[in-house]
Amino acid sequence: MGKLENSPVRIKSFEFACKIVHYCDELKKNKDFEIASQLLKSGTSIGANTREAQRGVSAKDFKNKFGIALKEADETKYWLEILEATGREVPNDLMDRCEELMRIIVAIVKNS
Repeated sequence: MGKLENSPVRIKSFEFACKIVHYCDELKKNKDFEIASQLLKSGTSIGANTREAQRGVSAKDFKNKFGIALKEADETKYWLEILEATGREVPNDLMDRCEELMRIIVAIVKNS
């Protein structure tokens, strides 16, 4: 399992969560409260679960937490796609970063 404190997935998921917080602040200014709430929950949960995986009590627990992180990343991508499809301006790097996190997490799950 190993320590993940300085791993790319820990760093990238934390930075992504911070960007999501800022983007959701912008959504709220435009009165998109409900979708901002959904996006905020899923987008910050990715990093929370990768962090929790570090404290996994077993390999199964480790893999499970990353599985949850992957589901949260997929949900985040869904909300970003909804926003794009309904004419909201979504920063390009948010979708790219989300997809990158998904690729990293898939690799971790496959190799653990």
